[in-house]
Amino acid sequence: MFIDSHCHLDRLDLSLYNNNLDNVLLNATQAGVSKLLCVSVTLSSFSDMAEKTAHYDNVLLTCGAHPLNQEDAIDTEQLLSLSTNDRVIAIGETGLDYHYAPETKALQIDSFRKHIQVAKKLGKPLIIHTRAAQEDTLAIMREEGADEVGGILHCFTESWDMAEQALALGFYISFSGIVTFKNATELREVAALVPDDKFLIETDSPYLAPVPYRGKENQPAFVVEVANHLASIRGQSVKTIAKLSSDNFNRLFSLTVSS
Repeated sequence: MFIDSHCHLDRLDLSLYNNNLDNVLLNATQAGVSKLLCVSVTLSSFSDMAEKTAHYDNVLLTCGAHPLNQEDAIDTEQLLSLSTNDRVIAIGETGLDYHYAPETKALQIDSFRKHIQVAKKLGKPLIIHTRAAQEDTLAIMREEGADEVGGILHCFTESWDMAEQALALGFYISFSGIVTFKNATELREVAALVPDDKFLIETDSPYLAPVPYRGKENQPAFVVEVANHLASIRGQSVKTIAKLSSDNFNRLFSLTVSS
């Protein structure tokens, strides 16, 4: 069975699924996906996300504000309050993205620090997004003590050097459909090197649909394609990729296999 360690169920175009989220989850189940982590991107949309997914026992949540959603400074008390929800197992996604929004650098850094501080208060791992901000991301992780809670560098697209430093801080590296893209040669080299006990798989749906679904909306069922490609890259069976990545997810979040 597979685990989609990062998706955005509340961002899907449900018109593609007969306007019913049940159909998305059914597709995932039929593909062998046993568990999903639905990731928050704004605090204002968290309650709606939680409500939409409330009756799915296999959908877990995070709480946070994406680094590209920094119109205003993060409200630490609001983040802390929302994150006490019993279904929230991680804080984020948070992090830094200088590729798309370098002009919000100061707000991003402030938000990132506050997310780490809340994660430490609650003892919950972090979901970190990083793009074109390797040095600052690692520096802030160290300065704020992110290693005390650990977490995931999700949808990883950075260098092996960054992966090594994140691994040394106790973080996991998650691979998305990008590893299936034709121009992702360097990323595939990183994917071959991450230790068996430190990698995860994800879709980041509805974004970044893997080959052979590029151009279509991504969905959790497609995490199987990520696993297929990782199996080829790492010289392991798909069954092994499924087991290792699922075991890693459950270990990180202290979940039982049946949860």
